Amino acid sequence: LSSTISPTISTESNNPFSPEIESQGDEEKFDWFSHWYPIAAVCDLDKRVPHARRVIGLDIVIWWDRNEEKWQVFNDSCPHRLAPLSEGRIDQWGRLQCVYHGWCFNGSGACNFIPQAPPDGPPVHTSKKACVAVYPCIVQNKILWFWPRSKTQYKDIATKEKPPYVPELDDPSYTSVMTSRDIPYGYEVLIENLMDPAHVPYAHYGILVPKKADREGGMPLDINVTRLDKSGFLGKQANACNEFVAPCLFSYYSNPVSDGSSTSGSVQKKTSQRRILLVFFCIPVSPGKSRVLFSFPRNFAVWVDRVVPRWILHIRSNLVLDSDLYLLHLEERKLIDVGVSNWQKVCFVPTTSDNSVIAFRNWLRKYSGGQIHWAAKFGAELPPTPPKEQLMDRYWSHVVNCSSCSKAVNGLKAFEVALQVISIATIGIVAIRQSVMSVIAKSSMVSLAVLCFAASRWLSHFIYKTFYFHDYNHALR
Repeated sequence: LSSTISPTISTESNNPFSPEIESQGDEEKFDWFSHWYPIAAVCDLDKRVPHARRVIGLDIVIWWDRNEEKWQVFNDSCPHRLAPLSEGRIDQWGRLQCVYHGWCFNGSGACNFIPQAPPDGPPVHTSKKACVAVYPCIVQNKILWFWPRSKTQYKDIATKEKPPYVPELDDPSYTSVMTSRDIPYGYEVLIENLMDPAHVPYAHYGILVPKKADREGGMPLDINVTRLDKSGFLGKQANACNEFVAPCLFSYYSNPVSDGSSTSGSVQKKTSQRRILLVFFCIPVSPGKSRVLFSFPRNFAVWVDRVVPRWILHIRSNLVLDSDLYLLHLEERKLIDVGVSNWQKVCFVPTTSDNSVIAFRNWLRKYSGGQIHWAAKFGAELPPTPPKEQLMDRYWSHVVNCSSCSKAVNGLKAFEVALQVISIATIGIVAIRQSVMSVIAKSSMVSLAVLCFAASRWLSHFIYKTFYFHDYNHALR
């Protein structure tokens, strides 16, 4: 993360796009297709099957090439009839096979086999038209990244340019549980929300802020933007920094805090420096949709994340995301209605707590014309708002793409069924053998049946709220 700090830039409270910031940096426009984009945490990718993803308007398929022993990222479209390759399979020879007509592709995107082509006919599978577009990809920080250009000159881009690196995510002295979630609002709103610490006491009351805390726990936050250029910006506040590395990385890192132990003088042991980072990878998917990969690496209480199952840790993460998801979805639609170019006119941001948000809007306007450059054409309007239960769905936005949560929900459902079977079987035994059972035995068996049934009902409710839908009513918190 950046350690170079330029002279402090003040942001005028009555002008979100201050001339001080505008005067810095070159005028070159930001190229959205000349940067690495994170796709998924490697731990959540199944090597047995292809995976579909959309990033910056591109539909891609991820699959494990066991012949090359590496992940491959292809355009998710078979050159034959444009069927999605992500609905295909990996055949016994380790090739990606389109299951519509059986065309097979190797790791370089070349077509190895067309079943419909006669073996004694022309080798039509060798035609360039039979090839699939391949995107450069790399694994870094246990995350799979891809470069959204498939032309030959970008094949070895990883030798010249790497994704932004967060050393703490690979440091064994830190814990770093990775979480991902598809979000029903756009990249711009996602990043703004993560850059805004002032909303935490209100939007996340009872989750990140305990209920016993003051319900009106807001306070002035002095955030100063100290650098802004095409690559992003750096902000500082008391005992912490935040950095935006365009286009995807936003991180918040605190200064080390001593646990009280020290060596001679004021020099403290490295192990006594307690440190935590908030690392967010914000991925533009399409207008009104985004994806976030995040981790909070820390070098204290590491044992907690090693003992507690990952899916349990995801429960709280999803609850945090849900607690402001609906209001941000509606907020984005209001911004679209007035026009994103009018952001500075309709949004009143008079305090320094909004300086990071102001800096992002300024960066986006100055280097990208205030908008993302998508790979595909999209309509001017966002899709209509679905029912809240569908909008805040956790299963399709998280569980199906999380190896830990998908296993947990399957295991808990099996346990729920087992409890119901035990309850029914116990009642059956009592009914059949009641003439030879004592009153105490009957009571015990009936009590067991009732407890198992009640436990299955509670477990069903727990599964639904944890893995499918959990509403959040701020007025009743």
